[in-house]
Amino acid sequence: MKYLKIAWRNLWRNKRRSLITIASIFFGVLLATTMNSLQDGTYANMIDMMVKLSSGYIQVQNPDYFENKSINNTFMPTNELMAQLESQPRVTTVAKRLESFALISSGPNTRGGAVVGFEPAKDSQTSNLQNWVSDGEFLNTGDNGVLVTFNIAKHLDLAVNDTIILISQGYRGVTAAGKYPIKGILTFNTPQMNNIGVFMDISLAQNLFSADGMTTSLMVMVHDYTDVRSVKKDISELTGESLSVYSWDELNPEIVQFIESDKAGGVIMIGILYIVIGFGIFGTIIMMVAERKREMAVMVAVGMQKFKLAIILFFETLLIGIVGVLSGFAISVPIILLLVGNPIELPAELAEAYVQYGFEPYLFFGMAPEVFWQQVLTVFAITLVISIYPVVKVKNMVVSRSLKA
Repeated sequence: MKYLKIAWRNLWRNKRRSLITIASIFFGVLLATTMNSLQDGTYANMIDMMVKLSSGYIQVQNPDYFENKSINNTFMPTNELMAQLESQPRVTTVAKRLESFALISSGPNTRGGAVVGFEPAKDSQTSNLQNWVSDGEFLNTGDNGVLVTFNIAKHLDLAVNDTIILISQGYRGVTAAGKYPIKGILTFNTPQMNNIGVFMDISLAQNLFSADGMTTSLMVMVHDYTDVRSVKKDISELTGESLSVYSWDELNPEIVQFIESDKAGGVIMIGILYIVIGFGIFGTIIMMVAERKREMAVMVAVGMQKFKLAIILFFETLLIGIVGVLSGFAISVPIILLLVGNPIELPAELAEAYVQYGFEPYLFFGMAPEVFWQQVLTVFAITLVISIYPVVKVKNMVVSRSLKA
């Protein structure tokens, strides 16, 4: 404790030198945190956009549906199950889906595609299909009309208010056929999404496939993708073995592969940043030791033991690291909070490129806990390693030479 007090007092004998060293650590933490927050926010936005259009964060299914996506592998969710799922603390929405395939016909033209029954009333909390209606209107609960994706409409030469015929196989082998007016055309920014097929109210889809009350899956939406693992565990305990529960990464392995490959590049970038931070801190510590070379030699010359001086210098560096890391953390939290609430809009040219690939033209930032603690611990660890330098310099110091410096 005595050495710690001496080290703390020594720091402020030369405030300018100490503040320069603390500033290098402070900006290191701030830069590393901001960079990781940007990466986390980008992934969160990408995952949110992709899972809303496809699977949801979590899906509850018939155990056989994952391997064999047949209309026969459906299940009937009870009101009790729906209430239990919706009551989970981190769950925002639970929506029913009924999906199958059909031949989509208009006059002499026919094309295969998916038929997706969904709940229009919950669309704003799940798929946000209403944002992609390029012509016509969105569906209301109980509508007899359908939404058709752009490429399907183009191939079949369809427009709003035209009629399409759907032919498929219904539940337990019954014939599924129906004629439906087109209420709207969906145009997605991602080209492959425009080939999906037809969207309709789930009650209409259940009637088409003779699957009253049945669903192929329940889409479960959560507050944040970081909640998925724990929520999935809670739902699995709730459903037992009667139903299967899958997370978005199990249902969308291609998204996971993309993120992992992108993270590899991010690791290289953050590694370079840590190297720059490390050399910045190291440079200021070298400067500090060099400026005090004569001072330390005098202290040893008048009788102070080298190991005691080394301990004091070690504590000085350690305290500088603690002050720098804590101040960097304290400032980075409100800055990241501000950026999370106010994403940065991209310049026009770059924004256009983002939109073409189906992404919102903003830089998003995330608030996952690891964004902060990983950077704090890493920068502090770098400082801890660098603190060995003044200890080594004191141990190898030749007093007579240092006094002449």
